[in-house]
Amino acid sequence: MVFYHYFWGYMRYFAELAYDGTSFHGWQIQPNAYTVQEALDKALSTILRQKIETLGCGRTDTGVHAREFFAHFDALSDTHQHDIPGRKFLNSLNSLLPYQIGVKRIIQTDDQAHARFDATLRSYEYHIHHSKDPFRQGRSWLLQDKLDIERMNIAAAYMLSYTDFSAFSKSNTQVFTNNCKISRAEWVKDGEHLVFHISADRFLRNMVRAIVGTLVLVGRGIITPESIHEIIQSKNRSNAGSSVPACGLYLTEVKYPYIG
Repeated sequence: MVFYHYFWGYMRYFAELAYDGTSFHGWQIQPNAYTVQEALDKALSTILRQKIETLGCGRTDTGVHAREFFAHFDALSDTHQHDIPGRKFLNSLNSLLPYQIGVKRIIQTDDQAHARFDATLRSYEYHIHHSKDPFRQGRSWLLQDKLDIERMNIAAAYMLSYTDFSAFSKSNTQVFTNNCKISRAEWVKDGEHLVFHISADRFLRNMVRAIVGTLVLVGRGIITPESIHEIIQSKNRSNAGSSVPACGLYLTEVKYPYIG
């Protein structure tokens, strides 16, 4: 990989961006659907006058938002006249992107840096509001039921002692392991709204929305906090709660050892 980049004159860059996922069918390019990756690749290819293909730190589903998301891409080094990490290039790139996507910065990295595999921590938030609010439409889940936050936090704390989260994973995903190390799982009351914070070294497909759906069952009094033990140990997705709507989910942080 190193030889390829040096020989052909490619340089690797990380783009940090944020997006409102309401209008997109997730991050990853797919046929007959408009995605964040498609929009970013098209804008980069246009401004750099070469085919650019980004690779993201993960994949967000349709309607999911990101306050912090990283993607890497390779560009011919003879495009240095663009000063890719510079403010002028950044402004030009953002002018080509739809208003729902904003690139915050571009960083030149080592040619083996990888947006997906090098991430050491990811954090998500899930937002719930209890009364109709036009300013939260598409950005938070309207749930009129009152929830017992204390019970939900007891259940959430139990998850920190487990690593196999098969019970919260979408079936038929192509991953080698369902093991994750959760370092934070906590509900916080923000005025009349609830926010669930969760951080881990990695996440499975649909994992956060399934966890929230299960914790909501605890908050409603349908299952006990201790039921979490049986659900996780079963490794069976059908034993966990339903996935909550995508609109309330935000990717909020992605950490790398070489990016401050």
